[in-house]
Amino acid sequence: MTSLPAPNRRWQIFSAYFLALTIWIAVLVMFLPGRWITPNLFQAGLFLLATLWGVAILWRPFAVEWSFALVPLTGTVAWGLMQLATGRTVGRWETWMAVLTWMGNLAAFFLAMQVCASERVRRRFLDLLLYFGFVLSVVSVVQYFSSNGKIFWFYPTYDPAVLGPFVSRDRYAAFMEMLLPLAIVQMLGGGQRPLRFAVMGAAMYASVIAGASRAGALLMTAELIVVPGLAWTRNYFPRGKMRMTTTGIWLLVFIFTAVVGWTVLWNRFQDPDPLKGRREMLAASLKMVRAKPYFGFGLGNYQNAYPKYSTVDFGSMVNHVHNDWVEWAAEGGIPFSLLVLCIAAWSVPKAVKSLWGIGVLMVFVHSVVDFPLQDPVLEVWLFVLLGVLAAENSAQRKSRGSGVTC
Repeated sequence: MTSLPAPNRRWQIFSAYFLALTIWIAVLVMFLPGRWITPNLFQAGLFLLATLWGVAILWRPFAVEWSFALVPLTGTVAWGLMQLATGRTVGRWETWMAVLTWMGNLAAFFLAMQVCASERVRRRFLDLLLYFGFVLSVVSVVQYFSSNGKIFWFYPTYDPAVLGPFVSRDRYAAFMEMLLPLAIVQMLGGGQRPLRFAVMGAAMYASVIAGASRAGALLMTAELIVVPGLAWTRNYFPRGKMRMTTTGIWLLVFIFTAVVGWTVLWNRFQDPDPLKGRREMLAASLKMVRAKPYFGFGLGNYQNAYPKYSTVDFGSMVNHVHNDWVEWAAEGGIPFSLLVLCIAAWSVPKAVKSLWGIGVLMVFVHSVVDFPLQDPVLEVWLFVLLGVLAAENSAQRKSRGSGVTC
Protein backbone atom coordinates (compact mmCIF):
# COMPACT_ATOMS: atom_id res chain seq x y z
CA MET A 1 0.00 0.00 0.00
CA THR A 2 1.40 3.41 -0.95
CA SER A 3 0.99 6.34 1.38
CA LEU A 4 -0.88 9.43 0.24
CA PRO A 5 1.15 12.52 -0.70
CA ALA A 6 1.29 15.60 1.49
CA PRO A 7 -0.99 18.56 0.65
CA ASN A 8 0.29 21.06 -1.89
CA ARG A 9 2.62 23.53 -0.14
CA ARG A 10 1.16 26.58 -1.89
CA TRP A 11 -2.33 25.50 -0.84
CA GLN A 12 -1.14 25.19 2.76
CA ILE A 13 0.45 28.64 2.67
CA PHE A 14 -2.68 30.20 1.18
CA SER A 15 -4.80 28.47 3.81
CA ALA A 16 -2.48 29.68 6.59
CA TYR A 17 -2.86 33.29 5.51
CA PHE A 18 -6.62 32.91 5.04
CA LEU A 19 -7.03 31.34 8.49
CA ALA A 20 -4.85 33.99 10.13
CA LEU A 21 -6.78 36.79 8.41
CA THR A 22 -10.09 35.26 9.48
CA ILE A 23 -9.21 35.13 13.17
CA TRP A 24 -7.57 38.58 13.01
CA ILE A 25 -10.82 40.02 11.72
CA ALA A 26 -12.72 38.12 14.41
CA VAL A 27 -10.78 40.03 17.07
CA LEU A 28 -10.93 43.42 15.37
CA VAL A 29 -14.73 43.42 15.03
CA MET A 30 -15.62 41.52 18.20
CA PHE A 31 -16.94 44.68 19.91
CA LEU A 32 -19.67 45.24 17.31
CA PRO A 33 -23.17 44.13 18.43
CA GLY A 34 -25.15 41.39 16.77
CA ARG A 35 -24.32 37.81 15.82
CA TRP A 36 -24.30 38.61 12.10
CA ILE A 37 -21.06 40.52 12.56
CA THR A 38 -19.42 38.36 15.17
CA PRO A 39 -19.24 35.41 15.47
CA ASN A 40 -21.14 34.63 12.26
CA LEU A 41 -18.71 36.63 10.11
CA PHE A 42 -15.57 34.70 11.05
CA GLN A 43 -17.48 31.41 11.33
CA ALA A 44 -18.47 31.84 7.70
CA GLY A 45 -14.78 32.21 6.83
CA LEU A 46 -13.91 29.06 8.77
CA PHE A 47 -16.67 27.02 7.16
CA LEU A 48 -15.73 28.30 3.70
CA LEU A 49 -12.09 27.26 4.15
CA ALA A 50 -13.13 23.90 5.64
CA THR A 51 -15.38 23.29 2.63
CA LEU A 52 -12.54 24.12 0.24
CA TRP A 53 -10.32 21.65 2.09
CA GLY A 54 -13.02 19.00 1.82
CA VAL A 55 -13.31 19.55 -1.93
CA ALA A 56 -9.51 19.50 -2.31
CA ILE A 57 -9.25 16.20 -0.39
CA LEU A 58 -11.93 14.60 -2.58
CA TRP A 59 -10.56 16.02 -5.83
CA ARG A 60 -6.92 15.11 -5.32
CA PRO A 61 -6.64 12.82 -2.27
CA PHE A 62 -3.75 13.65 0.04
CA ALA A 63 -2.67 12.79 3.56
CA VAL A 64 -4.93 14.22 6.26
CA GLU A 65 -3.73 14.80 9.83
CA TRP A 66 -5.71 13.22 12.64
CA SER A 67 -5.72 13.73 16.40
CA PHE A 68 -7.51 12.14 19.34
CA ALA A 69 -8.77 15.59 20.35
CA LEU A 70 -11.09 15.50 17.34
CA VAL A 71 -13.15 12.83 19.13
CA PRO A 72 -14.26 14.86 22.19
CA LEU A 73 -14.42 18.03 20.09
CA THR A 74 -16.81 16.35 17.66
CA GLY A 75 -18.63 15.09 20.73
CA THR A 76 -19.37 18.66 21.86
CA VAL A 77 -21.19 19.30 18.58
CA ALA A 78 -23.02 15.97 18.75
CA TRP A 79 -24.08 16.69 22.35
CA GLY A 80 -25.75 19.95 21.37
CA LEU A 81 -27.52 18.24 18.46
CA MET A 82 -28.69 15.52 20.86
CA GLN A 83 -30.16 18.18 23.17
CA LEU A 84 -32.04 19.65 20.22
CA ALA A 85 -33.27 16.28 18.94
CA THR A 86 -34.53 15.15 22.36
CA GLY A 87 -35.89 18.53 23.50
CA ARG A 88 -33.43 18.78 26.40
CA THR A 89 -32.98 22.54 26.10
CA VAL A 90 -34.93 25.48 27.50
CA GLY A 91 -34.15 27.56 24.41
CA ARG A 92 -33.71 25.97 21.00
CA TRP A 93 -32.34 29.10 19.26
CA GLU A 94 -29.62 29.57 21.87
CA THR A 95 -28.62 25.92 21.59
CA TRP A 96 -28.49 26.11 17.80
CA MET A 97 -26.16 29.12 18.09
CA ALA A 98 -23.98 27.25 20.61
CA VAL A 99 -23.81 24.25 18.28
CA LEU A 100 -22.71 26.60 15.50
CA THR A 101 -19.98 27.95 17.78
CA TRP A 102 -18.68 24.46 18.60
CA MET A 103 -18.78 23.56 14.91
CA GLY A 104 -16.60 26.63 14.33
CA ASN A 105 -14.22 25.41 17.03
CA LEU A 106 -14.07 22.01 15.36
CA ALA A 107 -13.38 23.59 11.96
CA ALA A 108 -10.69 25.84 13.47
CA PHE A 109 -8.92 22.89 15.10
CA PHE A 110 -9.08 20.74 11.97
CA LEU A 111 -7.89 23.53 9.66
CA ALA A 112 -5.01 24.57 11.91
CA MET A 113 -3.92 20.94 12.16
CA GLN A 114 -3.89 20.49 8.39
CA VAL A 115 -2.39 23.88 7.54
CA CYS A 116 0.43 23.57 10.07
CA ALA A 117 1.50 20.03 9.21
CA SER A 118 4.51 21.61 7.50
CA GLU A 119 7.09 22.97 9.94
CA ARG A 120 7.86 25.98 7.75
CA VAL A 121 4.19 26.91 7.40
CA ARG A 122 3.64 26.29 11.10
CA ARG A 123 6.38 28.68 12.12
CA ARG A 124 5.16 31.34 9.72
CA PHE A 125 1.58 30.95 10.95
CA LEU A 126 2.55 31.27 14.62
CA ASP A 127 4.62 34.35 13.78
CA LEU A 128 1.55 35.90 12.14
CA LEU A 129 -0.44 35.39 15.34
CA LEU A 130 2.38 36.67 17.54
CA TYR A 131 2.96 39.86 15.55
CA PHE A 132 -0.78 40.54 15.52
CA GLY A 133 -0.88 40.19 19.30
CA PHE A 134 2.08 42.51 19.73
CA VAL A 135 0.63 45.25 17.51
CA LEU A 136 -2.73 44.92 19.25
CA SER A 137 -1.07 45.25 22.67
CA VAL A 138 0.62 48.52 21.67
CA VAL A 139 -2.56 49.93 20.14
CA SER A 140 -4.55 48.82 23.20
CA VAL A 141 -2.30 50.64 25.66
CA VAL A 142 -2.28 53.85 23.62
CA GLN A 143 -6.05 53.63 23.28
CA TYR A 144 -6.44 52.92 27.01
CA PHE A 145 -4.78 56.19 27.96
CA SER A 146 -6.06 58.42 25.16
CA SER A 147 -9.49 57.35 23.86
CA ASN A 148 -11.73 58.13 26.84
CA GLY A 149 -13.40 54.74 26.58
CA LYS A 150 -13.82 54.67 22.80
CA ILE A 151 -12.77 51.50 21.01
CA PHE A 152 -10.28 52.42 18.31
CA TRP A 153 -11.05 56.06 19.15
CA PHE A 154 -14.51 56.05 17.52
CA TYR A 155 -16.84 53.50 19.15
CA PRO A 156 -18.09 54.57 22.62
CA THR A 157 -18.57 52.00 25.39
CA TYR A 158 -19.86 51.87 28.94
CA ASP A 159 -16.34 51.41 30.33
CA PRO A 160 -13.74 54.20 30.06
CA ALA A 161 -10.93 51.65 30.39
CA VAL A 162 -11.16 49.44 27.31
CA LEU A 163 -8.27 47.65 25.66
CA GLY A 164 -8.40 47.51 21.88
CA PRO A 165 -11.62 45.78 20.80
CA PHE A 166 -12.00 44.09 24.21
CA VAL A 167 -14.58 45.58 26.56
CA SER A 168 -13.48 43.14 29.28
CA ARG A 169 -10.05 43.37 30.89
CA ASP A 170 -10.18 39.68 31.78
CA ARG A 171 -10.90 38.53 28.24
CA TYR A 172 -8.13 40.76 26.95
CA ALA A 173 -5.78 39.18 29.50
CA ALA A 174 -6.80 35.67 28.42
CA PHE A 175 -6.06 36.59 24.80
CA MET A 176 -2.56 37.78 25.70
CA GLU A 177 -1.98 34.72 27.89
CA MET A 178 -2.31 32.57 24.78
CA LEU A 179 0.36 34.54 22.90
CA LEU A 180 2.98 35.57 25.48
CA PRO A 181 4.71 32.14 25.56
CA LEU A 182 5.19 32.38 21.78
CA ALA A 183 7.25 35.52 22.31
CA ILE A 184 9.20 33.98 25.20
CA VAL A 185 10.09 30.84 23.24
CA GLN A 186 11.12 32.90 20.22
CA MET A 187 13.24 35.04 22.52
CA LEU A 188 14.96 32.04 24.11
CA GLY A 189 15.77 30.49 20.74
CA GLY A 190 15.72 33.61 18.58
CA GLY A 191 19.17 33.39 17.08
CA GLN A 192 20.86 36.77 16.83
CA ARG A 193 17.72 38.85 17.46
CA PRO A 194 16.22 37.83 20.80
CA LEU A 195 15.72 41.49 21.78
CA ARG A 196 12.88 41.87 19.27
CA PHE A 197 10.86 39.12 20.91
CA ALA A 198 11.76 40.30 24.40
CA VAL A 199 10.27 43.70 23.54
CA MET A 200 7.17 42.05 22.13
CA GLY A 201 6.66 39.90 25.22
CA ALA A 202 7.26 42.80 27.59
CA ALA A 203 4.77 44.96 25.69
CA MET A 204 2.06 42.30 25.86
CA TYR A 205 2.72 41.74 29.57
CA ALA A 206 2.63 45.46 30.37
CA SER A 207 -0.66 45.91 28.50
CA VAL A 208 -2.31 43.35 30.80
CA ILE A 209 -0.90 45.12 33.85
CA ALA A 210 -2.33 48.41 32.55
CA GLY A 211 -5.70 46.72 32.08
CA ALA A 212 -5.59 45.60 35.74
CA SER A 213 -6.82 42.03 35.37
CA ARG A 214 -5.84 40.29 38.60
CA ALA A 215 -6.00 36.73 37.27
CA GLY A 216 -4.37 37.85 34.03
CA ALA A 217 -1.48 39.52 35.86
CA LEU A 218 -0.83 36.43 37.97
CA LEU A 219 -0.99 34.02 35.04
CA MET A 220 1.14 36.18 32.76
CA THR A 221 3.74 36.45 35.53
CA ALA A 222 3.59 32.67 35.93
CA GLU A 223 4.31 32.29 32.21
CA LEU A 224 7.40 34.47 32.52
CA ILE A 225 8.66 32.06 35.19
CA VAL A 226 7.37 28.68 34.00
CA VAL A 227 8.36 28.85 30.32
CA PRO A 228 12.05 29.75 30.90
CA GLY A 229 12.08 27.37 33.86
CA LEU A 230 10.95 24.42 31.77
CA ALA A 231 13.34 25.36 28.98
CA TRP A 232 16.18 25.46 31.54
CA THR A 233 15.38 22.11 33.18
CA ARG A 234 14.96 20.37 29.82
CA ASN A 235 18.01 21.95 28.19
CA TYR A 236 16.02 23.22 25.21
CA PHE A 237 18.47 26.10 24.62
CA PRO A 238 22.06 26.94 25.63
CA ARG A 239 21.96 27.95 29.28
CA GLY A 240 24.39 30.82 28.96
CA LYS A 241 22.21 32.45 26.34
CA MET A 242 19.08 31.73 28.37
CA ARG A 243 20.46 33.62 31.37
CA MET A 244 21.01 36.71 29.27
CA THR A 245 17.71 36.63 27.39
CA THR A 246 15.60 35.83 30.45
CA THR A 247 17.24 38.63 32.42
CA GLY A 248 16.64 40.91 29.45
CA ILE A 249 12.91 40.25 29.22
CA TRP A 250 12.45 40.66 32.97
CA LEU A 251 14.25 44.00 32.81
CA LEU A 252 12.06 45.12 29.91
CA VAL A 253 8.97 43.90 31.73
CA PHE A 254 9.88 46.07 34.73
CA ILE A 255 10.54 49.12 32.55
CA PHE A 256 7.38 48.75 30.43
CA THR A 257 5.24 48.07 33.48
CA ALA A 258 6.63 51.16 35.20
CA VAL A 259 5.70 53.21 32.14
CA VAL A 260 2.06 52.05 32.01
CA GLY A 261 1.73 51.94 35.80
CA TRP A 262 0.47 49.26 38.16
CA THR A 263 -1.47 51.43 40.64
CA VAL A 264 -4.91 50.39 39.39
CA LEU A 265 -3.97 46.72 39.52
CA TRP A 266 -2.50 47.09 43.00
CA ASN A 267 -5.68 48.79 44.24
CA ARG A 268 -7.77 45.94 42.83
CA PHE A 269 -5.64 43.46 44.76
CA GLN A 270 -6.54 45.36 47.96
CA ASP A 271 -10.21 44.42 47.58
CA PRO A 272 -11.10 42.72 50.92
CA ASP A 273 -13.57 40.38 49.21
CA PRO A 274 -12.59 39.73 45.58
CA LEU A 275 -15.17 36.92 45.33
CA LYS A 276 -18.13 39.10 46.30
CA GLY A 277 -20.97 38.34 43.91
CA ARG A 278 -19.03 35.57 42.22
CA ARG A 279 -19.48 33.33 45.25
CA GLU A 280 -23.27 33.65 45.10
CA MET A 281 -23.37 33.12 41.33
CA LEU A 282 -21.23 30.00 41.66
CA ALA A 283 -23.48 28.58 44.39
CA ALA A 284 -26.58 29.14 42.24
CA SER A 285 -24.84 27.58 39.23
CA LEU A 286 -23.92 24.47 41.22
CA LYS A 287 -27.61 24.15 42.09
CA MET A 288 -28.31 24.17 38.36
CA VAL A 289 -25.80 21.38 37.84
CA ARG A 290 -27.37 19.32 40.62
CA ALA A 291 -30.84 19.90 39.14
CA LYS A 292 -29.87 18.52 35.70
CA PRO A 293 -26.50 16.79 36.08
CA TYR A 294 -26.70 14.54 33.01
CA PHE A 295 -28.07 16.68 30.18
CA GLY A 296 -28.07 20.27 31.46
CA PHE A 297 -30.41 23.07 30.44
CA GLY A 298 -29.22 23.27 26.85
CA LEU A 299 -26.02 24.73 25.42
CA GLY A 300 -26.13 28.52 25.36
CA ASN A 301 -28.98 28.70 27.89
CA TYR A 302 -27.21 29.62 31.11
CA GLN A 303 -28.74 33.10 31.12
CA ASN A 304 -32.25 31.72 30.56
CA ALA A 305 -32.04 29.08 33.29
CA TYR A 306 -30.14 31.02 35.97
CA PRO A 307 -32.90 33.26 37.43
CA LYS A 308 -34.84 30.29 38.84
CA TYR A 309 -31.84 29.27 40.96
CA SER A 310 -30.57 32.71 41.92
CA THR A 311 -30.70 33.69 45.60
CA VAL A 312 -29.32 37.22 45.24
CA ASP A 313 -30.61 40.10 43.13
CA PHE A 314 -27.60 41.91 41.67
CA GLY A 315 -29.74 44.55 39.99
CA SER A 316 -28.63 43.40 36.56
CA MET A 317 -28.88 40.35 34.35
CA VAL A 318 -26.43 37.53 35.08
CA ASN A 319 -25.35 36.05 31.75
CA HIS A 320 -22.32 34.04 32.89
CA VAL A 321 -20.92 32.51 36.05
CA HIS A 322 -17.25 33.32 36.60
CA ASN A 323 -16.27 29.72 35.94
CA ASP A 324 -16.42 28.26 32.44
CA TRP A 325 -16.30 24.69 33.68
CA VAL A 326 -19.36 25.06 35.90
CA GLU A 327 -21.22 26.92 33.16
CA TRP A 328 -20.48 24.12 30.68
CA ALA A 329 -21.79 21.62 33.24
CA ALA A 330 -24.94 23.68 33.82
CA GLU A 331 -25.67 24.01 30.10
CA GLY A 332 -24.58 20.59 28.86
CA GLY A 333 -24.50 18.50 31.99
CA ILE A 334 -21.44 16.95 33.56
CA PRO A 335 -20.76 14.75 30.47
CA PHE A 336 -20.36 17.84 28.30
CA SER A 337 -17.88 19.45 30.71
CA LEU A 338 -15.97 16.14 30.73
CA LEU A 339 -15.69 16.31 26.94
CA VAL A 340 -14.00 19.71 27.24
CA LEU A 341 -11.88 18.39 30.12
CA CYS A 342 -10.68 15.57 27.84
CA ILE A 343 -9.47 18.18 25.34
CA ALA A 344 -7.70 20.13 28.09
CA ALA A 345 -6.09 16.97 29.51
CA TRP A 346 -4.98 15.89 26.02
CA SER A 347 -3.26 19.27 25.55
CA VAL A 348 -1.22 19.23 28.78
CA PRO A 349 1.78 17.05 27.75
CA LYS A 350 1.86 18.56 24.27
CA ALA A 351 1.73 22.12 25.61
CA VAL A 352 4.49 21.45 28.12
CA LYS A 353 6.67 19.83 25.47
CA SER A 354 6.22 22.70 23.03
CA LEU A 355 6.65 25.41 25.72
CA TRP A 356 4.69 27.94 23.65
CA GLY A 357 1.54 25.89 24.33
CA ILE A 358 1.74 26.82 28.01
CA GLY A 359 -0.43 29.80 27.07
CA VAL A 360 -3.27 27.45 26.16
CA LEU A 361 -3.07 25.80 29.57
CA MET A 362 -3.11 29.19 31.30
CA VAL A 363 -6.40 30.04 29.57
CA PHE A 364 -7.92 26.79 30.82
CA VAL A 365 -6.75 27.75 34.32
CA HIS A 366 -8.11 31.29 33.89
CA SER A 367 -11.47 29.72 33.04
CA VAL A 368 -11.77 28.46 36.61
CA VAL A 369 -12.13 32.02 37.95
CA ASP A 370 -13.64 33.77 34.94
CA PHE A 371 -15.47 33.09 31.68
CA PRO A 372 -13.11 33.89 28.78
CA LEU A 373 -14.18 30.81 26.84
CA GLN A 374 -17.79 31.93 26.65
CA ASP A 375 -16.55 34.37 24.00
CA PRO A 376 -16.63 32.69 20.55
CA VAL A 377 -13.63 34.74 19.40
CA LEU A 378 -11.39 33.58 22.24
CA GLU A 379 -12.67 30.05 21.80
CA VAL A 380 -11.70 29.95 18.14
CA TRP A 381 -8.22 31.33 18.88
CA LEU A 382 -7.78 28.69 21.56
CA PHE A 383 -8.81 25.85 19.24
CA VAL A 384 -6.63 27.17 16.43
CA LEU A 385 -3.64 27.01 18.77
CA LEU A 386 -4.69 23.54 19.93
CA GLY A 387 -4.79 22.49 16.28
CA VAL A 388 -1.27 23.81 15.78
CA LEU A 389 -0.17 21.85 18.86
CA ALA A 390 -1.69 18.71 17.37
CA ALA A 391 0.13 19.30 14.07
CA GLU A 392 3.44 19.87 15.83
CA ASN A 393 3.04 16.73 17.92
CA SER A 394 2.12 14.69 14.84
CA ALA A 395 5.18 15.96 12.95
CA GLN A 396 7.48 15.06 15.85
CA ARG A 397 5.95 11.60 16.11
CA LYS A 398 6.48 11.00 12.39
CA SER A 399 10.08 12.20 12.64
CA ARG A 400 10.78 9.70 15.43
CA GLY A 401 9.06 6.95 13.47
CA SER A 402 11.20 7.59 10.38
CA GLY A 403 14.38 7.90 12.40
CA VAL A 404 14.84 11.60 11.55
CA THR A 405 16.51 13.67 14.24
CA CYS A 406 16.43 17.41 14.66
